[in-house]
Amino acid sequence: MGKFLLRRTGQAIAVLFGVSIIVFVMIHLLPGGPARAMLGNRATPAKIAAFNRQYGYNRPVVVQYIRWLSNVLRGNLGFSAKLNEPVRTLIGQRLPGTALLVGLANFFALVLAIPIGMVQAFRRNRLVDYLATGLSFVFYSMPIFWLGLILVILFAVQLHVFPPIVPQASLGQLIADPADIALPVITLTLVTIALFSRYIRSSTIEALTQDWVRAVRAKGFKEIDLAWRHVLRNSVGPVVTLVGLTLPVVVGGAVVVESVFNYPGMGLLLWNAAQDEDYPVILGVTLVVAVATVIGSFLADVLYATIDPRVRLR
Repeated sequence: MGKFLLRRTGQAIAVLFGVSIIVFVMIHLLPGGPARAMLGNRATPAKIAAFNRQYGYNRPVVVQYIRWLSNVLRGNLGFSAKLNEPVRTLIGQRLPGTALLVGLANFFALVLAIPIGMVQAFRRNRLVDYLATGLSFVFYSMPIFWLGLILVILFAVQLHVFPPIVPQASLGQLIADPADIALPVITLTLVTIALFSRYIRSSTIEALTQDWVRAVRAKGFKEIDLAWRHVLRNSVGPVVTLVGLTLPVVVGGAVVVESVFNYPGMGLLLWNAAQDEDYPVILGVTLVVAVATVIGSFLADVLYATIDPRVRLR
């Protein structure tokens, strides 16, 4: 296990190093360069020259990268001239909201997708499998913004169960009144269920073809005991890794969901920054999501190795 963790840690560090280089290059590819992006389009040439001298953008590229990386490691992600605030402050205010939304959506999606996918596998090519597969394809292919609008019309306009938009409140207030965030969570959960259930179904079908399953059935185990005590552990492993790898997809869906419901998270911050051409915020959010994806993938690999020790041997 020690060698496995050391190898995965080295891979994660290498990927993070590559991500830092990509983001650094993106900064220098901004229209007008970093100075124009951070000072705004009205900045005079004199201000741009002074900015480049102050922050070292007139130095060699290697020196600039080392300085930029040291600033990032200290939490300095730049400054938003449009919002007149440091990018770190803006992300720090919105990150907990997005983490809550993505965390709840993934949790409920897994809780529902695991039994759905296993039932599909045990009842393969039967009516329940066809129905669940059809619904999965419908929700997975459905545009998230359209699904969100349908849920608003149904639950907010027609039934008056949930509010149509999320109030701009603190994280504690949103948690205290779950109805305020119900529609965004339901929207993102439905799309994520469709993704996870397909993988659960496939991995369970593969597990059911193994010789040990026939041996367990020969011992007289009931199907429900076979499913939850034996097959589940062998089927859920790939999905654990999938949770880490699909983090960018879920966050991308959160951008749309947050813009539809006016949810106070990083997705709405990124959407507004893209409309205002606020490049420091866009790059800051991109870097945070990339780092979170690498860390999520690393933790998923470690958890997968804990569930299935054969991974460490390979």
